[in-house]
Amino acid sequence: LISAMSDMKLAPHPSLKGGVPVVVAILDGFGENKVKDKYNAVHTANTPCVDGLRAVSNRFRTLQAHGPAVGLPSMDDMGNSEVGHNALGAGKIYAQGAKLVDINLESGQIFKDDGWQYVKSSFAENTIHFIGLLSDGGVHSRCNQLHQMVQQAAKDGAKKIRCHVLTDGRDVPDNSGERFISELEEMLSKLEGCDAKIASGGGRMVVTMDRYEADWGIVEKGWRAHVLGDAPTKKTSAMEAYKALKEGDVSDQNIGPFVVVDGDGKPVGPIEDNDAVVIFNFRSDRVLEITKAFEGGEEFNKFNRERVPKVNFVGLMQYDGDLKLPTRYLVPPPSITKTSGEYAAHNGMRTFACSETQKFGHVTFFWNGNRSGYFDEKLETYVEIPSDKCVFNEKPLMKAREITDTSIAALKSGRYDVLRVNYANPDMVGHTGDLAATTTACEFCDSCLKDLLDAVNELNGIFIVTADHGNADDMVQRAKKTNEPLTAKDGKLLPLTSHTLAPVPVFIGGKGLPDNVVFRDDLPDAGLANVTATIFNLMGYEAPADYEPSLLAVK
Repeated sequence: LISAMSDMKLAPHPSLKGGVPVVVAILDGFGENKVKDKYNAVHTANTPCVDGLRAVSNRFRTLQAHGPAVGLPSMDDMGNSEVGHNALGAGKIYAQGAKLVDINLESGQIFKDDGWQYVKSSFAENTIHFIGLLSDGGVHSRCNQLHQMVQQAAKDGAKKIRCHVLTDGRDVPDNSGERFISELEEMLSKLEGCDAKIASGGGRMVVTMDRYEADWGIVEKGWRAHVLGDAPTKKTSAMEAYKALKEGDVSDQNIGPFVVVDGDGKPVGPIEDNDAVVIFNFRSDRVLEITKAFEGGEEFNKFNRERVPKVNFVGLMQYDGDLKLPTRYLVPPPSITKTSGEYAAHNGMRTFACSETQKFGHVTFFWNGNRSGYFDEKLETYVEIPSDKCVFNEKPLMKAREITDTSIAALKSGRYDVLRVNYANPDMVGHTGDLAATTTACEFCDSCLKDLLDAVNELNGIFIVTADHGNADDMVQRAKKTNEPLTAKDGKLLPLTSHTLAPVPVFIGGKGLPDNVVFRDDLPDAGLANVTATIFNLMGYEAPADYEPSLLAVK
């Protein structure tokens, strides 16, 4: 243990002295988009604080926050808050989510490992069920991975396959659910020697995919549809159910639960004893709760499950390493070690982290390498402000004011060396597709950020402000080549509810930052993982040698 401790000792920085508080502020979903028109809420919002930061020469630049910079397969893969905060907290780039699954599918390793062998035992006599988000968004899941697993199950002798699909409209264009359902139905119909169907589903924001225990009723609706075969909408095919639930211009993400029934009105795929269940999302936050419902045992009390089948349950990945949820999984997680949080604890740095429920897990669990809890409770304080329970365009200010006030109080207490804060609004309101509300969210965040940075300056401190990915910076779907906004048949603009591929801004400043400290100009492709070493430098430490290089130059 002693050698491990000394192994994690950070050397003092040769020219940066530290000794003042450093505030790390994450504006979630606040991208720096090259398309600056009226549909870019970051651009049109009145943001005097951020505008002022942008104007400081050599202390503003952009960073890559998607694709390979955050461990995802290609430049077409948008970033997300999980991989973004992993990179910000770890200082290194790890193969993530989709990429990790792709590697295991390509090598065939996934079908040799224990998780797949465990579900295979149900193939001959029982049903294998796949539950997850049906789209090619690549944020929570990718439908090509589902297709590969379903096809392999049929090859391996599965007699009965049932898919329980959640429609997206958030990480992909709205109304694309029709195409994904149609492609899956066609693939299932071609499997030989196998009875394969879609059995149930619903929209991701109202069925199954709640996160951070914000609304267990969402999970209960999913349980009733997938497990019990019960939902208000019962149709003889998934496509018929989807089309019925879309009436009245309902977004894919908000369609109600449905169950597919046979000619006699009986559900075609309730989950029974001895069946196998695979959750096919690779991202953890929105499938942890359904996982707890399956694995929670008798002490589970979040809703009445009515019937709890004894099943062989696996996740595509392990969704929480500390809670060991689920117990069994198909692809082992990236091993993220020696994160900045662990170094901070080993070096006696006092850390404060704060956000509201929607992003609290990001500044703690994901920042710390997918690890729950504290490294050292004596040195760390984590504060969660409960989020509103509503669609966030209804309350676009969210909890930014409370987060700011709590963080300023922590800063002024003098008890912390480094404080990290996440403002959820630009991302969570951006996901609703409501341009006006998202503009309001960006403006309010900016005014809160001003108050926070004023407090930093009062204490002669240092700040670094950045984002984890884009979202609010583009609120409309666009033609690929021209970037012209796209409209529906009725002439209405097609809103963009997903993240963007835009880089993100990063700003440094504060009264405690020496005048000769600026951003270096030799790292044009730097990404989020470069922020971590930068934070250690600002605190007066050399970063670990294996971290991505710091963004700082001392002139």
